[in-house]
Amino acid sequence: MIEFKPIEIKDKQWIDPLLAAADMRGCHQNFTNLFAWAKIYNYRVAKVKTFLVVMGELAQQGPYYFYPAGQGNIEEILKMMRQDAMERGHDVIFAGLSPDNIAQLDDLFPERFVYKESRDSFDYIYLLEKLVSLAGRKLQSKRNHINRFKANHNWSFEEISADNIDECWEMNIEWCKAHGCEDDEHLTNEDCAVRRCFNHYQELELEGGLLRAGGKVIAYTFGDKLNSDTYDIHVEKAFSEIQGAYQMINREFAAVIQARYPQLIYFNREEDMGYAGIRKAKLSYRPVAMEEKYWGNYIAK
Repeated sequence: MIEFKPIEIKDKQWIDPLLAAADMRGCHQNFTNLFAWAKIYNYRVAKVKTFLVVMGELAQQGPYYFYPAGQGNIEEILKMMRQDAMERGHDVIFAGLSPDNIAQLDDLFPERFVYKESRDSFDYIYLLEKLVSLAGRKLQSKRNHINRFKANHNWSFEEISADNIDECWEMNIEWCKAHGCEDDEHLTNEDCAVRRCFNHYQELELEGGLLRAGGKVIAYTFGDKLNSDTYDIHVEKAFSEIQGAYQMINREFAAVIQARYPQLIYFNREEDMGYAGIRKAKLSYRPVAMEEKYWGNYIAK
């Protein structure tokens, strides 16, 4: 049986190199997301030879695994995970499988897995350069929103630091009250995950920015590198009644990341969680790709 443990901030030291070696594109294959959502999804981690193995749990689904991250003999690791599930008395279920993961599973274990699309969990992938320039007719409306914001507000942009991070949390509390977080289970869970990120902001090596209008914080965002060519935006919040606030914080922070990491090509702005409004907003930025995710169930014969 694999010896899993609750995830701790100190685990970043050994988990990050394994995630970097795997170089996967799903936002769930990221230490910040694993740590921030650990208590909500009961994430537990184990180092199995040269791989990171993650187990989670959903009330309606039961235990599941993420695809192992690392380099080496992955067939051996997958067989160990199958044995672990058998010894624990539950099915072998994978969450967040990419098409590449599925191809590898089908090659190693022909006709042993069935798959189900998880559309609400698809990540939205954008060209970083396009989020900065907003060039082209299809993004004209984004430029219009930004121009109106600049014309109507005395604004400023700052990177998040120890000096202003508390203001971001205060803005988050106000945002939650306006959006009824207490009545929405996912927003409640997200609020807990965001708080955990703020509490460990420096240890997680997060980077972020905030937007002020009239001196007040009206938007913030933060993220970190996901893989060799992609930056992951974990959170982006703005007061929606302030026209252009979302577009402005998005563009300003994208410009910071482009300047800081010229080698990066993409922004992963994560999933829409099935919210129609979020889906519409993320599609309106014209993603260059969707990072597809699937459930995979092992069928014993």
